[in-house]
Amino acid sequence: MPRLPRFNVGQGLERFRHQLANVDALPQLCVLGVVAGVLTGVLMVGFRSLLELGGLWLFPADSPEAFEPIPPVLRSLMPLGAALLIGLWMWSIPPAGRQVGVVHVIDRLTYHQGRFPLRNWLTQWVVGLISVLGGLSAGREGPAIHLGAAASSGLGQRLRLPHNSLRVLVACGTAAGIAASFNTPIAGVIFAMEVVMMEYTIIGFMPVILASTMGAVVAQMVYGPDPAIFVPDLHLNSLLDLPWIIVSALVIGLLAGLFVRVSRLGDRLEPLPMALRFLMAGGAVAVVAWWYPQVQGMGYDTLQATLSGSVAVDVLIAVAIGKLLLTAGTVACGIPVSIIGPVLVIGGAAGALCGMAGHWLLPIEASDPALFAMLGMAAMMGAVLQAPLAALMALLELTHNPNIILPGMLAVVISCLTARQLCRCSGFFLSVKRQGLHPLQQPLMQALSRVSVPAVMDRRLERTQRMVTHEKARALLKSEPVWILIERSSDEKPILALKAADLARWLTVQEETAREEKENAGSPLEGEEAGDRQGRRKGTPKERSRDRSEPPLVDLLEIPGERLELAPIGLQATLSEAFNKLNDSMLDALYVEHGHRPKQKRISGIITRGAIERFYRVGG
Repeated sequence: MPRLPRFNVGQGLERFRHQLANVDALPQLCVLGVVAGVLTGVLMVGFRSLLELGGLWLFPADSPEAFEPIPPVLRSLMPLGAALLIGLWMWSIPPAGRQVGVVHVIDRLTYHQGRFPLRNWLTQWVVGLISVLGGLSAGREGPAIHLGAAASSGLGQRLRLPHNSLRVLVACGTAAGIAASFNTPIAGVIFAMEVVMMEYTIIGFMPVILASTMGAVVAQMVYGPDPAIFVPDLHLNSLLDLPWIIVSALVIGLLAGLFVRVSRLGDRLEPLPMALRFLMAGGAVAVVAWWYPQVQGMGYDTLQATLSGSVAVDVLIAVAIGKLLLTAGTVACGIPVSIIGPVLVIGGAAGALCGMAGHWLLPIEASDPALFAMLGMAAMMGAVLQAPLAALMALLELTHNPNIILPGMLAVVISCLTARQLCRCSGFFLSVKRQGLHPLQQPLMQALSRVSVPAVMDRRLERTQRMVTHEKARALLKSEPVWILIERSSDEKPILALKAADLARWLTVQEETAREEKENAGSPLEGEEAGDRQGRRKGTPKERSRDRSEPPLVDLLEIPGERLELAPIGLQATLSEAFNKLNDSMLDALYVEHGHRPKQKRISGIITRGAIERFYRVGG
C-alpha cells in the first residue's frame, strides 16, 4: 500500500507566514478573519454572561441595567464602591498596564504593530465588569473591542505571523466585538475600518467582513437574531420635518462637542492624586443617581423606553445633559470607561427632546419623537467619533428600515460638521494632539503597513568575514548574490553590505594584472616593473603577501565599491517599521533577522531604502 505524503506542520506554517507577508495574501487573511470572528464572539458571549451573572447577584430585577428598583442609598453607594475597586486595581499595577479600551487599541496599532500586553487585557476584564455593574456611566462596547482585538492579535503573535497580518487581526477583532455586542455586523465592519484602521481597502474589507459575520453568528446562537435595541416602525411624516432635523442635528453636534471637550479636561486634572480624581467621578454619579438612576450603567433600558415614548421630560433632560457630563467627566478623571453605549443613549434622549419640541411647533405634520430619538443616536455617535458611515450603518441595522437613511444622512452630516468645525473637535479616540495627520491617516505609512519585509527584501546574499582568500572571494560569487555581508570582529561594529558586482569587478582587475605579470615575466626588469605595478594596483600592504607560498588575503573593507552600514530588523516587521528605522538610524539598508534565540539568529535578507520606495511607487 503506497504511503501518503507526510505534512510537515512547521513547514506549512512557515509557508503560511511567508504568504501573509505579501500585500495580496487575501485567502490567508480570510482564514484568519473567520478564526478571529469566532474567538471574539466567544469572548463577547463570556463577557455578557458575566454581566448577567452580576445582575442576578446584585440587582433585584436580575438585570445589570435595572438600577431603578435599587434603594437610593444603595445605588448611590455603588458608583463610589466601583470607583474604589477600580482605583485599587489601578494602584496595584504600573501605569503602562492601566491603558484599556478603544484608545489603547488604536495606540497599539499605531506604535506597537498591533501587539497587546496580557496585563492590559486582564485589566479590561476587571474595569469593564466593575464599571457597568458598579453603576458608573459606562458601556460594554469598549471592552468588547479591546478583548476581541487583543485576543485576535494574540493568536497571530502566538503563531509568529508577520506584523501586517496582526493589523488585519486587530480590525477583525474590533468588527466582531461590535457585531457581537449590537448584532450589527455591517456597522462593526465600518467602525473597524473608519475608526480603528482609518482606511478602506479591498484586502482589509474581506477578512473583516468574515470576522464580523462570525462574531454576529456566535452571538445570535446564544442571544437570538434580534438587535440589542428594539426599534418601532419609524418613518418621516413630511419633508417639512427636514428643516427641524437640521436644527436638531446642530444641537446634537454642539452636545457632542461639549462631550469631547469635557472628556479632554483630563490633562488639567492629571496633577491631582488618582484617589481624589476617582472619588470625584464616583461622587458625581452618586449624587445624580439618587434622583435619576437612569444615568447609571449602559442605559439601554432607558433608550428602549425612550423609543417607546414612555420616559418623562425631566428624565430625558437628566440623561441628555447629566449622563453626558458624567460619562465625559469619568473619562476626564482617569477611569477608562466605554463611551459608545452611553453616547447612543445620550443622543437618543437629546433627539427625543428635539422631537417633542418639533411636535409642539408643528403638531400636525411633525414626525414621532421616537424618529428624532433614533436620528439623535446616529447623529451623536457620528459626531463624537467622527465616524459618519459607521453611525449610518448602525442606524440602518438597528431599524431595518431603509426609509430612515435619508433623514439619517442629513442628521449625521450636520452633527459631524458642527462638532468638527464649530467646536473644533476631532474624533474622540484620536486623543493624541499632533500637527497634521494621525500616523494611521498618512497614505505612505498606510501603504507600507500592509506588507511585511519578506515581500520586498533581497534574499540574494552571502555572509563572510572581513579577511578572505582569493579562492574564498571567488566562491562567494558562485551563487550570483547581489550583496556580500561583511561580519565584523565584534558585535559593537555594524555589519556592512558590499555590492557583489564591486567584488567581481575587483577580482577581474586582479586576474588581468596577474596575467600581465605572467606575460612580462621573461625580462627581470619588466618583471620588477610589473611587480611594482601590481603593488600599486593592490593598494594596501595587507593585500600583498611576503611569503609567496601562502595565498594572499583580501580585505573586503579595502576593495573600492559601495558599502552600506546595516542595522537589524525582525522578519515579522512591516515596511513602515523598516522605513521608520531607516530614518531614525539615518541608514540606507537593514538586514533581516530570523529566529528567536539571540545566538541562533539567521540573516534572511537585506532591505534597502530604494526597495521600499520602489514598492510604494510601483507595487503599493
